[in-house]
Amino acid sequence: MFKTESEAEGRLRIKICGVTNAADALAAIDCGTDALGFNFVPHSKRYLDINSAAYWMATLPSSATRVAILANPSFEEAIGIAALPFIDALQLHGNESPALCQRLAECGIQFAKAIPVSNKAFLQNAVSFHTTTVVLDSTSEGQFGGSGRAFPWELARQFARAQPALKIVLAGGLTPENVGSAVAEVRPFGVDVTTGVESSPGRKDHARMQAFIEAAWRAGR
Repeated sequence: MFKTESEAEGRLRIKICGVTNAADALAAIDCGTDALGFNFVPHSKRYLDINSAAYWMATLPSSATRVAILANPSFEEAIGIAALPFIDALQLHGNESPALCQRLAECGIQFAKAIPVSNKAFLQNAVSFHTTTVVLDSTSEGQFGGSGRAFPWELARQFARAQPALKIVLAGGLTPENVGSAVAEVRPFGVDVTTGVESSPGRKDHARMQAFIEAAWRAGR
């Protein structure tokens, strides 16, 4: 899900998710984010219409990976969005089956699978989704991420140690104030933030984005 996955192996990756406008996207890139997440899930607070946003998404610098957030897409929908020139990877945030993920992998589609975590049982099937990148996120009734609530990081730490071949991206309730502690405890491959750097749903606080990235980098050294 990150363009730099094979480079600088020891460096923590950072993704700013729920971006809804060009100004926030450019600010996140200027702050040093590795990836931007665009939410294409209908009814989400941060839903972005592909057709209306295409004109500015296509002009973004290619230095940051542009990730489409989907929930329960059909195979055809996933393939179509992955083929867009301003999308580099997918993040599957619904109840996608291992069979669908396998088909995407066989087509060479870059994607991450998000796993909602509330206890160890949720992690049992995480290795069956035919991707090496797994996003561990909080559970939230009726939502696909962006809840602003953290889950017990000890579960993520245990999972990361048990699955060293997977790239673990930690999400859920991260903020500039707690990301350092989260990174120190879990030692993930990357971190993913939405609510923790917002002034309101879908609007990023640029100072908090900068603070988040700096705090994550300090802890990840």
